[in-house]
Parts: sequence; structure tokens; C-alpha cells
Amino acid sequence: MDTNAALFEEQKIDRSHDATLLWRIYPYITPYRMLLLFSIVMAMAITALDLSLPYITKITIDRYIVPRIDAQAGQAPASRELSVNTSDSEVAEIIRRYPALFTVSGNSARIDYDQLEKLPSHDLARLRHHDLAGVSLMTLIFLGVVILDFILNFCQQVVMEIAGQKIMHDLRMKLFAHIQTLPVRFFNQTPVARLVTRTTNDIQNMQDMFTSVITFVFKDMLLLAGIAVMLLHMNWQLALGAFTVLPAVGYFSIHYSRQAREAFRTIRVKTAEINTHFSETITGIKVVQLFRQEDNNFKKFKKLNHEYYLAGMRQLHVFAIFMPVIEFLGITAVAVVIYEGGVRVLADSITIGALAAFISYLRMFFQPIRDIAEKYNILQNAMSSAERLFQILDNPEKDAPLTLSETGRPESLQIPIRSIEAKDVSFAYHSGEPVLRNVSFRLNSGETLAVVGPTGSGKTTLIHLITRFYDPDTGQIQINGTDIRKIPHGQLRSQLSLVTQDPFLFSETIRENILHGVNPVTDKEMEAILQSANCTDIVARLPQGVDSLLSEGGASISSGERQLISIARAFARKPELIILDEATSYIDSGTEQNIQKALINLMTGRTAIIIAHRLSTARLADMILVMKNGRIVESGTHEALMSQKGFYYKLNQIERASL
Repeated sequence: MDTNAALFEEQKIDRSHDATLLWRIYPYITPYRMLLLFSIVMAMAITALDLSLPYITKITIDRYIVPRIDAQAGQAPASRELSVNTSDSEVAEIIRRYPALFTVSGNSARIDYDQLEKLPSHDLARLRHHDLAGVSLMTLIFLGVVILDFILNFCQQVVMEIAGQKIMHDLRMKLFAHIQTLPVRFFNQTPVARLVTRTTNDIQNMQDMFTSVITFVFKDMLLLAGIAVMLLHMNWQLALGAFTVLPAVGYFSIHYSRQAREAFRTIRVKTAEINTHFSETITGIKVVQLFRQEDNNFKKFKKLNHEYYLAGMRQLHVFAIFMPVIEFLGITAVAVVIYEGGVRVLADSITIGALAAFISYLRMFFQPIRDIAEKYNILQNAMSSAERLFQILDNPEKDAPLTLSETGRPESLQIPIRSIEAKDVSFAYHSGEPVLRNVSFRLNSGETLAVVGPTGSGKTTLIHLITRFYDPDTGQIQINGTDIRKIPHGQLRSQLSLVTQDPFLFSETIRENILHGVNPVTDKEMEAILQSANCTDIVARLPQGVDSLLSEGGASISSGERQLISIARAFARKPELIILDEATSYIDSGTEQNIQKALINLMTGRTAIIIAHRLSTARLADMILVMKNGRIVESGTHEALMSQKGFYYKLNQIERASL
């Protein structure tokens, strides 16, 4: 892996990759496409209902509220009159009482709109009872449409939330599962808080996109198209006049969307950096306080926080300008329609109801544009998060053999392990800085190999290669004559146990820590494991015994007790190969005796490799490898190496002098 991978937060992806990102997100959507399809169908129904509301208003005004305009021959301007049926006895009685106000022609009579105010309210109500009934009916229809619109919106929101939660659940599980398979090199270069940000904040941003963008943008686009059709249908000349502002809307939308994307990218970077700094502060709080670095640490955090603030303000600045601009253009379009529409109403080319509906549609027209801008805001945020998520997912997994056998299938690890052999193994964490150089050795079944040498000689790195935390740059490590790169990780690691100098325990019970990844055992079997690992006294002191809960990292118990529990964990796995990485380095002499007894029990009858910090530990080994500067400079038994009086002899002399 490239060593620059640690800097992937600062890398930026060009906008041209947006389509690729969306295409890569698509597979996570397909399992729930029926939910999305159902949501889209509801969006279409909601759009139809929304489009019907202004038209209902138009019908109500033109048919029931404002009398139609009738242009009489030779009359200018046209008069607005109400026509009534004289066959109705109550209407006839009103006409009889106010004959000067009506013009009777056969079974109908007309009254000028301006004369209606001269009638008493009860007579006016009777005269227009059909109109009042029509208004009441249209009001009920309007309310019915609004209620149905509310129900469908609620259902669509619920469906989208369900789909979004399911999609994010799958994506989060995919990301977590993938992170567990990544090579150790990746974790050495990537802060923990950065990964936490990816699986929390960025996943949440993706969820907002699924729940707020996909079908809602579809609905807004459909609504825009529907409104445009309705406007053109009612009066295409007036519609074209209103559409003159659309080029400006398109220009500002594209211009500010580009700025918004950069702002969101910066926010994502700064969020990860803040989380990283905070995590490191909490983890290293003892060091911070011990060296009185609170002020310097605070200044660093203040700088990061201020940079995050500036990025947030940049985002707000973009939308603080963009949204008022869109609002202004929308108001401008409405003003144009009011003027042009008013002229056309006076010229009797459109009705008042049509003008009212036109204005309502036009105001609705700019609402989806504002919504799309807001959704684009969310989309830009989500795309910035998607970039980071896929940068992790694009790291090669390590849960498969790097090299396959001639049959194209992974090799099967043969049990028992008959031999472990390294052939001219070389390795470097960073190019040009080799840690191991042409290391070769062979260890047969049941033997114990000790690896000694000064700090930095490559001892722990050799263990990392055997456990396949890393793979050799050149050479091979073989088990039973098979390159371990041909053996699946799970199968290889199920046959070995590693006891490190600083074992990690989870915030679980002692039982769960011991049986981590192992099938449950009976109480009798657990007791045997505890006795073999010298953990009986530890368990006996705790109130819940083996079911006592440990704090994070096992901080509630001593380092020696953590070491004994890690040995018990190795016992529970019944491994073929035991690897001890300076397992007694940080232990006092009294505790060391208990650990040494547990280790002897653990190694009995098994193949073992010991990284020995104290040379006294190496004396019981069948073979000792002496390493210096990444090379094996000597090998043999303790007696043979001491008789040579070489580098191993000097190490023993130095250790004795320090006692």
C-alpha cells in the first residue's frame, strides 16, 4: 500500500466522479427498489394532488365566486353580470322587489355585478345559493385533496425512512466488515477517530441523501414539469414571460453548487481531524497532563475548530446568497405575471380565476427549485462523504489468499503443523527502509524457537509476517512446505495463538475475553483453562468470578493479570503454534514466575516461537536466532552460542552487568 494512504483525508476527487459515485451507491439501493418504487408512485400521486389545488381554486373563482364577463353587442367596456333563473319563486320575488336592478329576458334575468351590493345579505345569499353550494362543494374537495396529500406525504416519508435506514444498515455493516479485513499497515497509517467518523457521521450523511433526495428530487422535478405544462396550457404567452428568469436561475444554481461542494469537502476533512485530535487527547491525557501540554494542545484544537468554523461559514455564505437570489427571481417572475396578467384580465383575455391559479402555480414553481437547491446541498454533503467511504472500501481486503494454488483454489492448512520455514525473507514498512534482510530458518513440530536481539533488530516484524499481518516483500514463509500466502487468513490464524507484551482485553467479561472467537465451553473446561493459565486466584478475587466485567483495555486489572488472561485465551484456542512476543517484558519478578509457569504449560507439546527480551527466557529454547539490523547474525543453542563468544555472548554480558 502506498504510504501516502494516511493522507487520504486531504485528497480530493474531481466532480467528474460524481456519476461514478452514484453508480457505486446503486447496488446498495437495489435490494430495496420496491420500497423506492412505491415511494416514487406515491410521489407521482402527491404531485398530481399538488397540481390540482390551484386549478380547484381557478374553477371556484371563475364558476362560483366572480360572475363571468359577458360582452354585450355595442357595449364597451364589457359588463360583469350575474344571470339567474326567474322560475325560482324566491328569486322571482327578489326581482319583483328590485325591478330597477334586473334586466329580465324570458326565464332569466341579469343583474350587474356592481348592483349586488344594493341587495340585503339574505336576498343576495338566496340569489346566489347555487354559487354558495358550489363553493362549499369545491371547499370540501379542496380539503379532501389536502388531507389525502398529507396522508400520502406521511406514508412516503415513512417508506423512505425505512428504505434509508435499511440501506445505511447494509452500508455500515459492509464498511465495518471491510475494515476488519484491512491489513495492519492501513491501521498504522489511519487514525482511529477518522474511521469512527466514516462509520458514523459520513454514513448519516448518506442516509440523509437516501431519505431526502432520491424520491423527493424526483417529486420536485415531476412537479416542475407539471407546473410548466399547466402554465403553458392556461396561457402560453404569460408562461413564457414568467420563464424569462429561468436562465438566471440555472446560472446561479450551477455557480453556487460548485462552491458548496468544496465547502462540504472541507467540512468532512475538518470533522475527521477534530475527531482524531480529540481521540488522541483522551487516549494520551496522562502524557498531556504530565508534560503540562494542556495549553499547546488546546491551541491546536482551537486552530482545528476555527478552521471547521470557517468551512461552515463558507457553506452558510454560499446558501445565504443563493437562497435569497432564487427567492428574488421568483418574486420577479410573480411581479411580471401580476402586471401582464392584470392587463390581460382587463382586456378580457383571461379570467380572474386563471390569473389567481397562474400566480399560485408560479409560486409553486419556485418552491421545488428552492427544494432542489436544498436537496443539492444534502447531495453535495453526501457525495463528500461517499468519496471518503469508498476510499476505505477501495483499500484491498486481506481476507483472501494473495496467491492461489495451481488449481485456482486456496490451499488447505495441513494439521498438524510439521514445520515452519522462512526462505530469504525481506521486508520493509516503507520503501527503501528494509527491516528484515534475507532471513531464513526452519522450525520443526514440537520445537521451541527463541528470537533475540536489540530493539529495532526486526524481531516483532518477523512475528507479524508469520501471522500475516504483513506479507514479505521477497522470499517466502512456509508451513508444511506451503507458502502461507496461499492459505486463507482464517484457517491460518485458527491454528496459532499470539501472546504479546501488552495484551489487549475488550470491555467484556473475563469469560468472553478468554473465549473470544471460540465456541462456549463447560464450567469444568473453563476451570481447567484457568488452572493451566494460573488465573484461578485472579478470578477468585473478583465478585462475579469469571463473569466479572472488565473495563476498556482491561485497565481495571494489573498488567500481569492481563497477561495471564491473554495466556488463558491462548489455551482456549488449543493452537498448534504458540507465539510469545516478549510476554514478560513489563512484569515484576514475582508475577513473572506465575506467567512463566503458565507459558511452560501453554508450550508443552506445541510448536513455539518466543521473542525474548530477557535472554534468560531464551535458554530453554531448542534453537536461538540472534538478530541485528534485520539480519540473523547467529543461530544455535544457548550453550553453542555462548561458546562462540559472539554477539549473543555480548548481549548476555550486558544483561548480567545491568542486574
